Amino acid sequence: MTEQPPQLFTAIDSLLAAVDGGTVLPAPAERVRLREAAGLTQAAVAQALGVRVPSIDAWEAGRAEPRAERLEAYRRLLEGLASRYPAPARPEAAVPRTAPPPDAPPAPAPTPAPEEEETPSPSAARPKAASRPVAKERTAGPAGADPRFPHGPLAVLDGDGSAYGIDGIVLDCPARTVPELVEWTLRESGLGAAQLHRYGKDSDPLVVLTASAAVRLGLPERLEGHEQRRSLRLPADHPVVKQVTKAKWQLTQRGFGPWPRIYRKAQGRDRQCVQLAILSWDALDERAWPGVTDMEPADIARVLGVYATRVITPRGSTAVSGLELMTALRPPTRAVRDEATGTWMSGHNPGSLGVEPMDPAPPEATQEHPVVVDSGWKGGFLNEEAYQWVRDVDLLTAQECTLPYAVGLDLNTAFLAAAARLTVGLSAPDHFHAPVFNPKIPGSWLVDLSGIDLDPRLPSPFTPDGTRPTGPAWYQTHTVAYAQQLGYDVTPIEAYLRRERGAYLDPWHDRLKNAYVDTLADLGVTADLTDAEFLAAMEHHKQTDPALAAVLSAIKATIKGGVGKLRERPQGRHYKAGERWPALERPTWRPDIRAAVISKARVNMHRKLANMVRMTGLYPLAVLSDCVVYPSAGDTPLAFLPYDAFGKPQPGGFRLGPTPGLAKLEGVQPMAWAVDLMEQGLNPARHIKGGDAVLDEGE
Repeated sequence: MTEQPPQLFTAIDSLLAAVDGGTVLPAPAERVRLREAAGLTQAAVAQALGVRVPSIDAWEAGRAEPRAERLEAYRRLLEGLASRYPAPARPEAAVPRTAPPPDAPPAPAPTPAPEEEETPSPSAARPKAASRPVAKERTAGPAGADPRFPHGPLAVLDGDGSAYGIDGIVLDCPARTVPELVEWTLRESGLGAAQLHRYGKDSDPLVVLTASAAVRLGLPERLEGHEQRRSLRLPADHPVVKQVTKAKWQLTQRGFGPWPRIYRKAQGRDRQCVQLAILSWDALDERAWPGVTDMEPADIARVLGVYATRVITPRGSTAVSGLELMTALRPPTRAVRDEATGTWMSGHNPGSLGVEPMDPAPPEATQEHPVVVDSGWKGGFLNEEAYQWVRDVDLLTAQECTLPYAVGLDLNTAFLAAAARLTVGLSAPDHFHAPVFNPKIPGSWLVDLSGIDLDPRLPSPFTPDGTRPTGPAWYQTHTVAYAQQLGYDVTPIEAYLRRERGAYLDPWHDRLKNAYVDTLADLGVTADLTDAEFLAAMEHHKQTDPALAAVLSAIKATIKGGVGKLRERPQGRHYKAGERWPALERPTWRPDIRAAVISKARVNMHRKLANMVRMTGLYPLAVLSDCVVYPSAGDTPLAFLPYDAFGKPQPGGFRLGPTPGLAKLEGVQPMAWAVDLMEQGLNPARHIKGGDAVLDEGE
């Protein structure tokens, strides 16, 4: 036998010793399963172990392993979770699910009603017969689906009774009325999705109606009226609304509009609720879901299915879904044991916003809010908004004006990047006079920052329009902390601060970041590309797969819309200042959290702008939200972004890449074009993309 090198035996002995000593960790997939079973985020584990989130991500992907004391601590965590959440038992024999032959009897409904046990109902949800090619190709449920919901989270219903689900599933839906559709969905369709948090609720099934399906169910093909489209709904005396009421189903307060929710009171833990979306009633906003309404039903199901799997089953607009995702990942309550009686009851879930709405501090509210109107508050308001700044034309140099190009950079999901590890208040605000500033306490501070003199070729970090403050004003904690980081003393006059705090948005950030990065990767834009390859991939990624491009658009709209919903304003012509509006009854009506996200995003932008001056000597022409325009000698960001001697991007400035907070090319125009707009008082960042593009600024 060939003699083996001694070092091989030494390595094997070390491996056996590690096994004997119990220091071998579970497989990477099991590490992820244990953390998710406990409802822990990567950020929470990273904070407990004193490491960064990328380290946890690397450990869970098997790219790296913890060392020294962190190895022991991480192993202890996993062992503790394994004792609480043992792996599910494996089935004795795994039998692949295959499509039935054309003459096979239909599969039984997932949960048949008692009267169906002897004679299966012809309305049972089943894949279409073999005469439909798609049914022959795929009849099993989606891979890894919850057994309670074998057909995935949603279906798109066509006028011939075909319900198109994810992974190519096509089901027979015999319903001719809305109540019949609701009954079929709950009893026979096998639609729905498991909760995103162990204390949360399962997602209600979503049925999307095409125009022909709406007509088949007795609904008008279009909603007509003179009000805003999103507020249109069927009148209470419409035949379909009467059918729903007669069948003892209920509608939510928003009535039967583009996104009606139809429900009955839950029986025990079983919810009885179905979400509908009516495409021909503009349920899918073209700005968030470009081109989706005009797709074929199977393609619509694919788009919405990917979104539902990676983000959440849609519950309304992308803004509504963004807000719902926050609650789904941080449920307000959990089961707690009453030590006196031994019974279980509903209690507060730590880290959540709770179940009761919370009034803001007066400077955090809007002018029409009852806390402002009723108190007669005249003390000013927070003005934490995204940048809308243009440099004074007189501050342009002759050298800048002779450069041929203006190049726009856009930060990927800047609000999402700002939400990472963002500490926000969880309790009601308390009022303080002359407090000592503490950058770790979330709240609103009345401070005079007008004495801070910064370079006018950069926007002020303290105001949305980039002008220098003129006196005392209210600022969110991150804005004041940045003034302190710049070396200035800050002396608050008063403040509204929150004693309880936490990283409420961390799970929201993690899920949306993964959804964004994974969808971009599916479109060919991955983190391993060089900067030149990244720019080339981004130029064509939307043409790679229009369906996934629509998913990416919806994810971005979910982020900005969700942040905007935290301070939803009253709607309707008849509203009067001082009246409460429906959004105020949500625990997620939190303008202070919105201000924290935007403040951090604006500070992050200014920090990069200042670093770019230090590294390259370049000053921006304009900034609009997360888009910045620079003068450039070339028609690409590669002409001015900072790189070291080895060609690697220098940290601190703008960097190209597909993850939140990194940049991509927004557009290129002639420098003369940009100067002309600036002379007219217009913002080049608003139009740099061409075609009079206007950025969505988040609300």
